[in-house]
This record gives sequence, C-alpha cells and structure tokens, in this order.
Amino acid sequence: MKFKVGDKVVYPNHGVGIVNEIRDLSYGGNRATYISLRIVQSDSIVMVPVENSKAVGLRKLVPRTRVGKVLDKLRDAEVEVPSDWKGRYQENQAKMRSGDIEQVAEVLKNLTFLNTVKTLSYRERKMLDRAKALVVSELSEASRKPFEAMEQLVEEAMGVEASGSPISEH
Repeated sequence: MKFKVGDKVVYPNHGVGIVNEIRDLSYGGNRATYISLRIVQSDSIVMVPVENSKAVGLRKLVPRTRVGKVLDKLRDAEVEVPSDWKGRYQENQAKMRSGDIEQVAEVLKNLTFLNTVKTLSYRERKMLDRAKALVVSELSEASRKPFEAMEQLVEEAMGVEASGSPISEH
C-alpha cells in the first residue's frame, strides 16, 4: 500500500496517525525508507519501515461510508464473552492487533457488556479503554466529527451511558 505525506492512517494498537514524512534513513548500518507518523491521540512520533508497513497492519483510515456500518455492528452485534479469562484475553488481544476496526469494535462491545455484569480485571479494563479510544478516534477522523460527539454516538450504539452503565429503558 502506498502512503503519502498528509495521509491519515491507522497503526494498530496506536490509533490514528498522520504521515509527516517519508524518508530514507540509516540505522545500524542498514538503509531503509521510513514512514514518520504523528499519532493523533498521544501526539507522539512513530517511525515505521515501509517494508514492514503491511506486516504491522498500517492501513489507510476507513472511508466515511463505513462509519455507519461500524456503528451498526456495535448496535446489533451478538455479545460473545468466553468464560475462560485467559482465552478471552488472548482472543481480544489478537483482534486488537489486527487493526481491523470491526474486530476492535467487537472487543469494545464484548468488554463493555462484560463490564456491566462483573468488575473487569486491570488488564481487561485497560483493553476496554484502548478499544474505545481506537474506535472513537478512527470513526471521529473518518466522519470528521468531534471526538466527544463520536464518543456519544458509539456509546448510544452500544446502549450505554458515558459511565459505562447500560441505558435504562423507560
């Protein structure tokens, strides 16, 4: 996949980034072309070798037309919560590393539900927070909506309030 300066991209588990520059660098006696990304949420810089970009899952932002599909998935997805903590955690980690917005949305939906029925472990709580930040930031950038507005849409799609509690039906 070709990237150019100014492209908005997703770097799995880091979030939305903007391509600052693409340049050749020498490191450890080897010369390679690197993509310099500014990660939007943390305002940090990450250097990714072009030859590794596919392997690490670097991809362009989802198109605006896919935002509604992701929100529909959050709204309609069946919640699957394996009872084995270790297996569940490993499965969720693999989905997070995939960089696929719909898989990360599944993790968000499942852990949000699980959080309503039991207290999450520290690691799962961190994963829930990370999944939410990744989904909201990408959908926000793709739809050109403010982060807070997209966060509200995501929470409404999952049927939860900002506190993480289920929205009660009156």
